[in-house]
Amino acid sequence: VQLQASGGGLVQAGESLRLSCVASGNIYSIDDMAWYRQAPGKERELVASISSGGSTKYTDAVKGRFTISRDNNKNSAYLQMNSLKPEDTAVYRCFAEIRHSRNYQYEYWGQGTLVTVSS
Repeated sequence: VQLQASGGGLVQAGESLRLSCVASGNIYSIDDMAWYRQAPGKERELVASISSGGSTKYTDAVKGRFTISRDNNKNSAYLQMNSLKPEDTAVYRCFAEIRHSRNYQYEYWGQGTLVTVSS
């Protein structure tokens, strides 16, 4: 199984970006999907998560600005980031709990995509 993340880039404060994460390979189903980020010199933090049923959670710093969504038919998750701030600058990685059969779930990480927000 691979998770392929894309959509990062350099933007100015106040602008928007949309990150995408696509899972491929031997997939029976996908439980939770999430986006994490790690800024230079800081620990990794959970930005947003979404369950298979669509329930979402956000870290306080992005509430009202970021929206996580998913398309189960495409094994994909998305992170719409609006009103970006310089403090959002980080490497963003997608995460997924993937089942290869009904009884076995494994955790997978995508490669990072860099988001840089200039002031």
